[in-house]
Amino acid sequence: MEAQAYGFGCDLGVGMEEALRKTTDALKQEGFGVLTTIDVQATMKAKLGVEVKPYLILGACNPNLAYRALQAEPELGLLLPCNVIVYDKGDGTSRVSVIDPYQMMGFVQNPALDAIADEAASRLHRVVESLQG
Repeated sequence: MEAQAYGFGCDLGVGMEEALRKTTDALKQEGFGVLTTIDVQATMKAKLGVEVKPYLILGACNPNLAYRALQAEPELGLLLPCNVIVYDKGDGTSRVSVIDPYQMMGFVQNPALDAIADEAASRLHRVVESLQG
């Protein structure tokens, strides 16, 4: 599992369509649904007339975690849902990366969110680990 300063993820030896299916299934296993899908490729083509590789931004939400977080910090909705990206690397493989809940919630400075961030991070790390398995 590769980590960036603000997320973590992995490369998959499958094409975009299969990577999307596997990612959605793995999220579901951890209690996350996909509320939104932003097709960056289609948006760039429609708005700018440019061609880019397939790239999706998924807005993943675990309702229980979101409810608890919003009870502790009503303005946290500005940071929800958890973004997951799936994109075509151009060589028949794909990349999946997930926002790090600690980074997302960390600057809020509300200790009541710590346990929620812990649980979200554990679940999302399991999503990436299952994709690697």
